[in-house]
Amino acid sequence: MMTQTLNLTEVPKNSGLFVKAALGALPVPGLSARKSTVPDRSVRLEGFKVDPDHLAAYCRATGLRFGDSLPLTYPFVLSFPLAMQLVVARDFPFVAVGAVHAQNVIERTREISVSEPLDFETHIENLREHPKGLLVDAITEVNVGRELVWRQVTTFLHQQRTSLSGGPKPEPKPDEVPPPPLKALRVDQKTITRYASASGDHNPIHTSALGAKAFGFPKPIAHGMWSAAMVLGSLEGRIPEKVTYEVKFGKPIFLPSTVNLYADQVPGGWDVSLKNPKKGYPHLTATLR
Repeated sequence: MMTQTLNLTEVPKNSGLFVKAALGALPVPGLSARKSTVPDRSVRLEGFKVDPDHLAAYCRATGLRFGDSLPLTYPFVLSFPLAMQLVVARDFPFVAVGAVHAQNVIERTREISVSEPLDFETHIENLREHPKGLLVDAITEVNVGRELVWRQVTTFLHQQRTSLSGGPKPEPKPDEVPPPPLKALRVDQKTITRYASASGDHNPIHTSALGAKAFGFPKPIAHGMWSAAMVLGSLEGRIPEKVTYEVKFGKPIFLPSTVNLYADQVPGGWDVSLKNPKKGYPHLTATLR
């Protein structure tokens, strides 16, 4: 079987993709149940030029510096619609709306200039069970000419019952009052709505109280990749060109919230985290190496 490649001439509009995703959540009479394998297809977009206004809006929404090279996390938002294009397909194993970002790994080989034309290729693989649902990896590679400059693995969790569900729950760790943070950050709906429009990720779990409730969250939650970008602001100018940024998302950040930011220099890089100020549990734990 050959991989089916969808060649795009422009980035798909997220608004249309989210409508498609919402429609995908509705049962269709006569359509068989969803398949249990990921379709073998990829999406390509060649010669993409960064729009400086879009980059500026992203930097405003995340607090990152706007300059002539792309922030480490910025290609995530450029490639997000490509992954969505694959996930909203009718033959995809689960519905996109309400899926949660579980972890993310970014490898950058060098700084990327705003003016360089970028070639994107995204595919999805490694569907697997987890006690909380199904996981898949969206893999994106960004090339300048023949040079791979940026690669990412985004792991999404679709919450549902699986054969691993219902086992004994691990003992909850006792809450610990966390040490004093590097800084405390206030996150509110306005911040996250600004990020939703800059990133194009209008998943209702982030932008609507009703939407969040529909997917089992008491309140809207911050985007994982907003927090993954925002914590890098505290290390601006100290991140090497060639770097691997590995992020695990913990308990969601409900809006509004205050979170504690930690950044510790370790041999070979940094350890970064966001924690609940009262109970100390992590919202995000990350390493830069």
